[in-house]
Amino acid sequence: MSEIYDLRGLNCPLPVLKTRKRLQAMTVGDTLTIETTDPLASIDVPAFCAEDGHRLLSSEVVEGGHRFVIEKRG
Repeated sequence: MSEIYDLRGLNCPLPVLKTRKRLQAMTVGDTLTIETTDPLASIDVPAFCAEDGHRLLSSEVVEGGHRFVIEKRG
């Protein structure tokens, strides 16, 4: 399963906190695409994935922000 989560307009730490909560409700192997305008997300999201053991599949700069694709891991 794959979901898109629009977190544009939210600032640190809300994108990471909301991403963590959404991933908790997902199944291992599912992917979550998040879109954010938070300028610190390029640092915070990869650090969150490493800390919580999720796999960051992609990170890209998009108009007005960033898009990340995260695979939930156990």
